[in-house]
This record gives sequence, C-alpha cells and structure tokens, in this order.
Amino acid sequence: MRTALVIGTGLIGTSVALALAQRGVVVHLDDHDPEQARTAAALGAGTEEPPAGPVDLAVVAAPPAHVASLLADAMTRGVARGYLDVASVKGGPRRELEARGLDLSAYIGTHPMSGREKSGPLAATADLFEGRPWVLTPTRDTDTEVLNLALELVSHCRAVPVVMDADAHDRAVALVSHMPHLVSSLVAARLEHAEESAVRLCGGGIRDVTRIAASDPRMWIDILSANPGPVADLLSDVAADLDGTVRALRALQSSDEDKRGEGAAGIADVLRRGNAGQVRVPGKHGSAPRAYEAVVVLIDDQPGQLARIFADAGAAGVNIEDVRIEHATGRQAGLVQLMVEPKAALLLSAALRERGWALRQ
Repeated sequence: MRTALVIGTGLIGTSVALALAQRGVVVHLDDHDPEQARTAAALGAGTEEPPAGPVDLAVVAAPPAHVASLLADAMTRGVARGYLDVASVKGGPRRELEARGLDLSAYIGTHPMSGREKSGPLAATADLFEGRPWVLTPTRDTDTEVLNLALELVSHCRAVPVVMDADAHDRAVALVSHMPHLVSSLVAARLEHAEESAVRLCGGGIRDVTRIAASDPRMWIDILSANPGPVADLLSDVAADLDGTVRALRALQSSDEDKRGEGAAGIADVLRRGNAGQVRVPGKHGSAPRAYEAVVVLIDDQPGQLARIFADAGAAGVNIEDVRIEHATGRQAGLVQLMVEPKAALLLSAALRERGWALRQ
C-alpha cells in the first residue's frame, strides 16, 4: 500500500491516517468539515489535497448511518482500488450497499475494537489500535486483493485481525460494547441529582462502572440506531435480571425468615453468575484472566511519583502486571494498586517499604 484516502477525520479516521503516515503511506484526507481535515493534516495525518488518481485504499470513517452513502459515492467515482469502512456496525451498511446494486467485490467491512471517551482529530493517536482486535467481515464476493489491503492496514496499525460474519459481529458488539454503554449511562444518570454528600463518597467502583458514560451522546445515538434489535434483546434480559434482583432485595427486608432466605439465594445467584461471566473476560495479551495480588501504596499527587514507584518495583525485579489508581477525595493523594503475581507480592511490599513508601492493606 502506497497511497490511501481517509474519508472522515474524527478520532478513528485520524488515528488510522496517523498510523499509515508513520509507515510511509501517502494519506489524503477528506471530511465534510474542512476545518477538521485541516486539524488532522496539521497533526501529521496526511494532506488535504485530493489524490491525482485512484489510491490503493479508501477508508470511510463515519457514523454507521452515513457509511453506505459515502462508500457508494467513492465507489461510483472510482477513487480507489479497494474500499473499507471502520463503523461499529457491519450488517446494515452492507445491506444498504447491496440494495444500491453496487459491485461489492472491492469492498470489505471492518471494525477496529478501540476508541476513547473523547472524539475528534485532537483525540487521535497513531497507537490507538495497538494490540486491539480489528474485525474483518469478508464475504465470498470479496476480492483477495482487497482482503490483503485490509490486512495490511491492520498490520500498519499494529492491531490483531479477527475474521467474523457481519451479523455475528453486530450481535457480539451489542453484548460487549453497545449494551454495556447504555448500562453505564443508566448508572451514571443516578448521580445527576444525587446529594453532594453522596457523590463525594464516589470511589473506584463507581468510576469503573460509569467511565464510558462520558462519551459523546450524538455519536452513540448513531451507533445504537444502526444496531437497535440486538441491544434491545440484551437489555430485555438485563431488565429481567434486575426485576428478579429487586424482588430478592425486597425479600431480604421481610420479617419472614423463609422469605429472607429466598432473597439471599436470589442475590447469591446473580453474584455467582456475575463471577462466572467476569472470569471469561480476556486478560493480559488476550489470555485467560489470571489472579493477581494487589500491593496498595499511598502516593502524593506530585510529578514523578508513579515513575519512582515503577522504577523501585523494577529494581526489586518485580513485573507490574496491571495498575489501578484511586484518588482520595479532598486530598492531594491517592492509592495505587500494583497488580503482581501472588508470589511476588511479599517481595515487592518489602522492597517498597525499604524505599520509604507507605503501604495500605
């Protein structure tokens, strides 16, 4: 791949363009908002100048509702040898293109499973997709050359290619992305009018659950409008579980011992099923999740503190598998949880104490 055209210079499009430009591909940028394209170009993502002739690959990075029309326009104009989109829904856009009677041998639907709560070109990074799954949805009609171009793009972005059927992909992202986003928003909405004294008690748990609720609502309306059926089916199941959980909690308020026992059993069941589901979430490097032990350290909110603690862990010969930070409310300090192999926890704890760090249980 020597040349590419990126149509849509938001977070995903600009990140793709940055990754390609860093690998020596000449990238042309196009956006309905010229100012956004100029911003992407200024970041080093490519040039605003239109290509003189067909490029090797055209990448449409737009909301699902606009993908089919942008692809159809590009394909009709013959701007590239191959075409792909990076929208989060795959079945609908392809059916729209088929309905337009287009030859889809030069097209493949794709979806990089990566993003941020922020949007726009200024939020883009060339390493946004590194190590992340990138779904490809070829069909029997997909030309081998186009599939190879898509695989080359994924390689340039240092992502991991995953081949799926388009409709299976849409059901999967409803489960692992779209439905969780709505659930996060529903939980976060409880905080909107909550008393300030309650909000000040927010800790790591509520921050984890509500983090993705900070995303742009307009973008998510576009996404959910393109995949409403599978998301609604999943939320219906969640609603049934919530209804059962409410009944179990009400039973725990009863003065009847048998009812309290039934309530406890109902809560235990949903917690057990939650445990069973959580352990299926892939862990580090996509492997099966492993049990790590947390070494909790109190740090001041000052420059260089994290670098020091990582350096001290390295000097002790301990690899940090993961890290979590919980900020202390009303204090210029926080708790850093260093996740390590259980056999390394005592060694790391002793080494950090020796270097003057304050550890917490």
